[in-house]
Amino acid sequence: MAETLPFQAEVRQLLDLVVHSLYSDREIFLRELISNASDALDRSRIAGLTRTDLMAAEGEPRIEIEVNRDRGTLTIRDNGIGLTKDQAVEHLGTIAKSGTKAFAEALKAKGNSADGLIGQFGVGFYASFMVAHKVEVQSLSAEPGAEPVIWTSEGTGEFTIEPGSRSTRGTAVTLHLRSDCTEFLDTWKVKDIVRKHSAFVAYPVMLEDEKLNEQQALWSRDPAEVTEEEYKAFYKQALGEWQEPATWLHFRAEAPLEYQAVLYFPGERPFDLDYPDGKRGVRLFQRRVLIQEASDQFLPRYLRFIKGVIDAPEVSLNVSREILQNTPVLRSIRNQVVKRVLRRLREMGREDVPGYTKLWENFGTSIKEGVAEDKDNVEAITPLLRFRTTAGEEWRDLAQLKADMKEGQKELWYLTGMDLGRLRASPQLEAFRKKGWEVILLSDPVDEWVVMNLTEYDGVKLKSAARDELEKEDDPIAEEARKQAEPFATWVAELLAGTVSGVRPSRRLTDSPSVLVDEGHMSANMERILRATRQGGGPKASRVLEINPEHPLVKRLVALHGEGNTAEAEPLARLLLDYAQLAEGHVEDVAGLTARLSAVMLKAAG
Repeated sequence: MAETLPFQAEVRQLLDLVVHSLYSDREIFLRELISNASDALDRSRIAGLTRTDLMAAEGEPRIEIEVNRDRGTLTIRDNGIGLTKDQAVEHLGTIAKSGTKAFAEALKAKGNSADGLIGQFGVGFYASFMVAHKVEVQSLSAEPGAEPVIWTSEGTGEFTIEPGSRSTRGTAVTLHLRSDCTEFLDTWKVKDIVRKHSAFVAYPVMLEDEKLNEQQALWSRDPAEVTEEEYKAFYKQALGEWQEPATWLHFRAEAPLEYQAVLYFPGERPFDLDYPDGKRGVRLFQRRVLIQEASDQFLPRYLRFIKGVIDAPEVSLNVSREILQNTPVLRSIRNQVVKRVLRRLREMGREDVPGYTKLWENFGTSIKEGVAEDKDNVEAITPLLRFRTTAGEEWRDLAQLKADMKEGQKELWYLTGMDLGRLRASPQLEAFRKKGWEVILLSDPVDEWVVMNLTEYDGVKLKSAARDELEKEDDPIAEEARKQAEPFATWVAELLAGTVSGVRPSRRLTDSPSVLVDEGHMSANMERILRATRQGGGPKASRVLEINPEHPLVKRLVALHGEGNTAEAEPLARLLLDYAQLAEGHVEDVAGLTARLSAVMLKAAG
């Protein structure tokens, strides 16, 4: 005899939320029902390890999907543990009442393992009402003496329970689809959903005798048993990549946190890596069921190029299992995964220099962001950094640079700019070339943030060749030339007031007559970057014009100034600033420069 029972109070309050707004994608209902079927098969398998009185299953464990276009129904059935009448009332009448969870806790209390159970049977089941105006569940429990039962509801405030006619153990959930959901009666649509969300479920998922989940959950296997060809095939087939990966990382953790992962380091840079709305992150699974296509919560932004899969059963989700909850478990897994990735990159840098060099050229800009973004792992990121230097075209790391420091060199020096070629020719490097000191050349915009956050390496300070001065040398002749040039420098500073913050005799120039150097915290290169990204308008970089007191032009100008011939000295003095700006590839007063050059050339021509 049929009984009509009210839903639990919480069900009546939450059912509308579940149906209309809990899930962002209504096709998720099929994922949830397949997960529930997989749970039922898991529970049957585990119970069978300790009990011999359960009803035997008919055939091998499997999940079947049946589409009936004439009736407008979609059925998902399994030959798992099944439900008794009381269980149907309890589990299907209560939101988030997890029979799996209770079952697992009971087994654990007896000392038995209950690995492989998803839980969340209640809420996932109610996702059915997003697409169905009526849901019917027919089930027969494997418990001795159990009677078949039929549970039916239209998703309102009540459900009916009545005796059924099923003769084999298991459960069949039949959805009577709404008129606006008939696309789920198309077999191609069903296949697409299963292959997207449930391709790695442990049991066969069948549709019209076709197995839809042929792919194996490679991450669940022992890494020692997986071949290189299998890793590469998984990368291409399961993750949709078409090129070879540079390398990969396969690991599992069991205590105190359980998770498994296969992470790939791409062999080529994706074209959309830095797109603001580009899809990035790893695929999140729970017990082989896809939860998120691209979860960005396990890896920081600077590791956004990493592809792969993380299966983390213990990570908490919101009630719809679509959004991760920021819990200590999630943070702990994230920390462990990041450390493993950084360790693998260090190993690759030591053991496969050509491979790491290519990876760095593809993703070095992203990795460098970690120096500013990930304070907890700066020490692990720093050995990964590679730099171009004045020594040649090869990439160099900080350990090599420190080991090759010359006698008398106490710091590591760098120079930032927008163009590598212009950096190599910069007058700011003349004194370093004379000493034979190697200087790091930084031409990526992100490098400005790197040097702001990385001021020391292994006890050696990093200094800017465009800001910091070299130590004073014991050179009486040079010092006398600087002393004689100081009055001229003071006059030029007055002449260029408002354009530069000061003028001084230089210790860094050997060949060029002048150079612009940074003063203060913001470099000229940083100012250019901010201007290019439309973040300018704030304080500008403070620049000092340094003049070379031993250069013939400067000596002539010092003499003219000393003679009081400022009229002849002035246009040439202004050309010192023009020269310094030209060396940087940026002239602010182009009209003034052309006028001054024209006057000088006319005078030289007589």
